[in-house]
Formats: sequence, C-alpha cells, structure tokens
Amino acid sequence: MRARRNRIALSIAALEAILVAIFHDVSRFSVIGLAILASVVYWSWGRNTRSDTARQASWIFAASQLLAVVAAILAFIVFWTAIVAVCVFALIALFFVFTDRR
Repeated sequence: MRARRNRIALSIAALEAILVAIFHDVSRFSVIGLAILASVVYWSWGRNTRSDTARQASWIFAASQLLAVVAAILAFIVFWTAIVAVCVFALIALFFVFTDRR
C-alpha cells in the first residue's frame, strides 16, 4: 500500500473534486470539514499506530482530503477569475460601442 499511496490519494482526490463539481449539494465546507477530520485522525492516531496498513490508510485518507480542499479552492479562484474577465471584456466592449463615431 505504501508504494501506491500517492496514486491512490490523487485518484480519490480527483474523484471527489469531480463529484463536488458535478453535484453542488456537496459544499466546499463539507470538503473542508472532512479534510480537518482526516488530518486530525492521521496526526493523532494514524502516525503512531503499530499497524502499517492503518498508518497508510489514514495517510491516504488525510492526503486525499487535503488535495480535494486544494481542488475546491482552485475551482473557486478560477470561477471568480472568469467572472472578473467577463466583466472586463464587457466594459471594453461598452467603451468601443460608446466611442464609435460613425
């Protein structure tokens, strides 16, 4: 499990990011809350457990949830960047319409 934990965590994070993007019922706040829970589980229990499987599983859980938070934040930033770009383009278009002297 240790050899493939990065791939597993990235796959879970990608799947969760797609689900959050498709289904708006899953909010960013629930993704952040789950990431906080996963991090607390890993830092308080998973790091110090004797079982290698439990340690790796808790690491995968925490890493995938933190990557999902990064994806949600990036989606939020890209969304607002697109809205700002549309507003700027509309203002430029209005400038050209109002300054046309034919």
